[in-house]
Amino acid sequence: MRTSSDMRGRGGALPSPNAFLCGHCNRTVPGDAPGTQHRNHCPHCLWSLHVDLRTGDRRSGCHGRMEPVGVAVRYDGDWALLHRCQSCGLIRMNRIAGDDNPMALLSLAVRPLGKPPFPMDQLPRLIPGVEEVEP
Repeated sequence: MRTSSDMRGRGGALPSPNAFLCGHCNRTVPGDAPGTQHRNHCPHCLWSLHVDLRTGDRRSGCHGRMEPVGVAVRYDGDWALLHRCQSCGLIRMNRIAGDDNPMALLSLAVRPLGKPPFPMDQLPRLIPGVEEVEP
């Protein structure tokens, strides 16, 4: 694991307070996250670490890598990421941040469309009134 001294720039200073290296993509992640009080995932690859028992407390002993597995729309209309811990299986919802990679978010959002839970050729049979289209 890299230390904060590994992330220091030319002047020897950290990019921002609480900055860290992403455990998935190895990029430096700033400590501040626009639109949220607690930085809880990498804005580049959207991966996280299981470090909280409750949001922001940093008290979890698991420290497993948390894979972004989906997006959800919160009650207030904001998007949130769904993360699943690869160590313990916990699923947690985390608000997206203003600097999150929009293409990574959209890619995650449309992922279910690329892997529907049924064979696409059965779609006409599943929807009444839809006729099968010949190729």
